[in-house]
Amino acid sequence: MSIEMGQKHDEQKHVFGPVPSRRLGLSLGVDLVPYKTCTYNCVYCQLGPEPETTIKRESFWDPGRVVDEVKAVLESGTEIDYITFSGSGDPTLSSDLGFVIKEIKKLGKDVPIAVLTNGSLLWDPGVRQELAKADVVVPSIDAVSDEVWHKINRPCAELKIGPVLDGIKSFCNQYPDKVMIEIMIVKGVNDSEDELGRFREFLKGIAARKIQLNTVVRPPAEPSATPVEEEYLKNIARQITTSIPVEIIADYTRSPGKHQRGGTESAVLKLLARRPCGLEEMASSLGADPTDISEAIDLLKQQNKITETAAPGNTGVFYSLTRE
Repeated sequence: MSIEMGQKHDEQKHVFGPVPSRRLGLSLGVDLVPYKTCTYNCVYCQLGPEPETTIKRESFWDPGRVVDEVKAVLESGTEIDYITFSGSGDPTLSSDLGFVIKEIKKLGKDVPIAVLTNGSLLWDPGVRQELAKADVVVPSIDAVSDEVWHKINRPCAELKIGPVLDGIKSFCNQYPDKVMIEIMIVKGVNDSEDELGRFREFLKGIAARKIQLNTVVRPPAEPSATPVEEEYLKNIARQITTSIPVEIIADYTRSPGKHQRGGTESAVLKLLARRPCGLEEMASSLGADPTDISEAIDLLKQQNKITETAAPGNTGVFYSLTRE
């Protein structure tokens, strides 16, 4: 089977998917920053290490072009649950974030907008104001102590944990109905009794829709970043429980359907350009038979265009673009 894609989709550069999200269903990704443009260099990052961090906000792309790309997908009738700002780095580094959200809302398609962010720039009132235009904001809090924060997130030198946490708390308490907090647990890094106690105390002072616990699933930037066991993650959920509901993010699954069109190899490459994926995830996202995806993977591996990597804990296999 082949997935057909029109020329308009081939020309897209800043919109990808929809891809299956464990928290947001079928998510149309919007990428506003160049590859690995981030305030953090997290040990678990699926995009690999990036020591050149920054807190400088810039306009990286033509925002009108980005809005046009989103409009084209929305008008194509593609099934979408959310429009999600994520991708190659932290979207809050784009100074066009608020404008693009506002312009997409003007399209009147009633698809909710989500922003996935590490939350490191929420100390900036301007960033908080722009994020308030979204329907859902998912900031990460991976540490509460300065020592652990530096170990797991390896932040830009200009950032300080106090203002970062204060900014997240301020946004949560101002817009609690918009916020889902993500905590990424890395074995032996931020899962100690002391740090979990600090998490609990911090979370007592904020409001949010829910807390989502996650652990390392995709191949991380550092091989030492490994997942915690499922039972221990459940134990962590019990330990940090406050008035905010806590859930463990489960794998998102959906039967293949007609979600995306295009040559299978080309579609696989476009998907992997954004993040590593497993075979079943690619089949679900692209609406393709797993057999066709497997054949495309074999061909792309022979051409040295993609690389196969074992998932943390040898729980599966992920594929990513071969980068020189």
